[in-house]
Amino acid sequence: MSIGNKLKIAICGKSGLVGSKLDELFASQYNSVIGVKIRDNTSVEDVAAQIDKCDILINLSGTTILARWSDEYKKKLYSSRIDTTRKLVDAMKICNEKPKLFLTSSAVGIYDSTHSHDDSSENFANDFLSKLCRDWEAEAKKAEESGIRTVAMRFGVIYSKDGGAMSKILPPFKMGVGGKLGRGDQIVSWIHIEDLLRAILFIIKTPAIAGSVNFTTPYPISNIEQTYILGKVLKRPTFFGVPAFMIKLVFGEGARVILDSKEVYPTKLLENGFTFNYEKFENAIKEIVE
Repeated sequence: MSIGNKLKIAICGKSGLVGSKLDELFASQYNSVIGVKIRDNTSVEDVAAQIDKCDILINLSGTTILARWSDEYKKKLYSSRIDTTRKLVDAMKICNEKPKLFLTSSAVGIYDSTHSHDDSSENFANDFLSKLCRDWEAEAKKAEESGIRTVAMRFGVIYSKDGGAMSKILPPFKMGVGGKLGRGDQIVSWIHIEDLLRAILFIIKTPAIAGSVNFTTPYPISNIEQTYILGKVLKRPTFFGVPAFMIKLVFGEGARVILDSKEVYPTKLLENGFTFNYEKFENAIKEIVE
C-alpha cells in the first residue's frame, strides 16, 4: 500500500524500531522524510522551524517502557513523552504551514485488565502507565484546536524480526529454556510490525479516522497460548516458566507491562476496511523466525 501523492513527513523518534521502519517505507515511495530532534533545551521556535510545511507529523518519542521503573526512571518516562508532545503541539500552532495530520504514539497500557476494550473504551487502569498514556494523549489532542487531524496510536506489543519484544522473547525459547511468564493467563494484545506500518499508511489515506485507534490484531492471545505456539514453531520445550516474583525483582513496578492482561480489539481500523496480513500469532511467528 502506498500513500499516493508525494509528501513531506516529519518523524520525532526516527531512530527507534517503528521510526526506522517508517523512514524506510516512506523513503521507498519517494516521500521526503525528516527526523525531528527535540532536547530539553530545544525551543518551541526551533521545533517549528523543523516541522514547518510538513504534511504529516509523527510522534514516536519516549524512553523505553520495558525497564526497571525507579522513581527517577518514571520521571524520564513521563517527561520524554509529555514534554516532547507539548513542544510539538505548541510548535505546530506557530508554523507558517501546519501539518494536516498528527500521528502520536500511545499504548494499550491505558486500559484496565478486567474488561475487553475497543477504541472507545474508557475503562482505564488506575496505575502509572495508564496515567502516562492519558496525559500523553491529552497533550496530543490539543493539536485539534489548530484544525489538525490527530490520531493517538494505542500500540499493543509489537513483534518484529528486527527488534522489539521478540528480541527478548525468542533467545530463551531457541535455547530450549522458554516458558510462560508468571501465571501465563494474562492476555497479550499484539501486532506484527508489517501490519502496524500498513495501518499507518491506511490512516493517512482515510480522513474519517481520528482520535484514539487500537493498533492490535483482532486475535489477542494468552501468554500460555503464545508459549505453546512458540514451542511448536521452534520445536523446543516450553516448561521453564519465569515466576512473577522474579519478573518483579527485575522490573519492579515495570513488571505490570509483562504481567497485566490487556484484551484489546482494533474496531476502528476494521470498521473502516483495514485488513491484517498477520491476524493470528502463529502466522506472525512463522514469518519472524523463518
